[in-house]
Amino acid sequence: MIRLFKVFIPVGTLTLLVSEAILVTSAFIFATYLALEVDPTVFLLYDGGLTRVMLVLVSILVGLHFHDLYSQFHVKSRIVLVQQLCLVMGVAFLTQGLIAYLNAGLRVPIRVMVVGSALAVIAIFFWRVFFSAYSMNVMGRDRLLLVGGSPLLEDIAKHVVDYPESGLAVAGYVDDRHGPDESLPGGKSLGSLASLREIVRATQPNRIVVGMFERRNRMPMGELLELRFAGHIIEEVATTYERVCGRVCLKEIRPSQLIFSGELGPRPQNLVYQRLSNMAVAVIGLILASPIMLLTALAVRLSSPGPVLYRQTRVGLEDALFTVYKFRSMRVDAEASTGAVWAQKDDPRVTTVGRIIRRIRFDELPQLFNVLKGEMSIVGPRPERPEFVRALSEQIPYYRQRHCVRPGITGWAQINYKYGDTLEDTITKLEYDLYYIKNMSMALDNYIIFHTLKAMLLSRGAQ
Repeated sequence: MIRLFKVFIPVGTLTLLVSEAILVTSAFIFATYLALEVDPTVFLLYDGGLTRVMLVLVSILVGLHFHDLYSQFHVKSRIVLVQQLCLVMGVAFLTQGLIAYLNAGLRVPIRVMVVGSALAVIAIFFWRVFFSAYSMNVMGRDRLLLVGGSPLLEDIAKHVVDYPESGLAVAGYVDDRHGPDESLPGGKSLGSLASLREIVRATQPNRIVVGMFERRNRMPMGELLELRFAGHIIEEVATTYERVCGRVCLKEIRPSQLIFSGELGPRPQNLVYQRLSNMAVAVIGLILASPIMLLTALAVRLSSPGPVLYRQTRVGLEDALFTVYKFRSMRVDAEASTGAVWAQKDDPRVTTVGRIIRRIRFDELPQLFNVLKGEMSIVGPRPERPEFVRALSEQIPYYRQRHCVRPGITGWAQINYKYGDTLEDTITKLEYDLYYIKNMSMALDNYIIFHTLKAMLLSRGAQ
């Protein structure tokens, strides 16, 4: 796995992205030689042809991303793959229509577009089938040897099994709790801690992940030290969990890890950059979204009685209270009899128009005014109500630490996890929030915004 934008990305995903960029570019360049009557070299080098092809390439790669073809690249159905590729090319044609409307000089000739798209679909289809079948055999997997018996090791193994695209594999387990050859998630027990060196010599793992079942158990420090000096990579289970799962593990975290961490906590310069960029994005966003906000306001007004905007008190930076603005998506009396409660799936309190604007996230557009006022950021932990914060702070350790940054309209937890309505969901989302706070940067913010656009277009994560 390679770390980009403060996120660990599988090597297979990057390899597929680069290879398909080359395939698509080659397909359209070849199409110019097949479809154009003029000299293709003149078109490509002197008539802006390469720039036009790059615009098509970007639209196709974004389309592939929006169809989850980079997060799940193993081909399960060839028919579905063909359908997805045809939809991607359809989006590329629509993009070309928009480009022609804005600047006809940047449009790819229609004959080149037709031939190039056909060649690109064929090339990507056969490359995907081949890559899905043989990529891990060619590039290999990062094999993890799980040592110590901590339940967190099994959580890592389950994630590896559920996400084969991660490029990871479990070499086996080494601990004193299970007998030899006992089946465990992703692999089996290979022996006891006493035989650690022999097992490492036999399995040759890429990484040794250590997590003891109980802290009072003896960690084989001498054996681990010898293995480390022999060139083996050894990681604590919490470090591997964060790298593999993209969140901080509350089960393993200790106050000393937070106090002495060289990464945890937002840097002052990051907060300054974020504030300046938030102001700019909020102003531009309000200008561009004003027609949509006007139509949404009319739809809310006409669909149900009550105010257009919904105002609610939330907890922000350093536990300060502020009023968040949203387009009203529920009945006016939604909490008259229940008090403050979490939204639920298929919540009966949500109006018909409210369900639509929640699905496409238009209900959150007025929060741009909160961003202008400095109460929120574009990216950050989700702001919660004071009633929930008081209750959750008593039940979940480190919950109030999420308030060391401004809350956000979108965030790392929002794009990686469903809308939480249970204590377990809240704990998981807090783990994602702590990961964001630890790795807070402009690069990570841009990565989150890019994926938020995908979630909006595909109506994911709404409740």
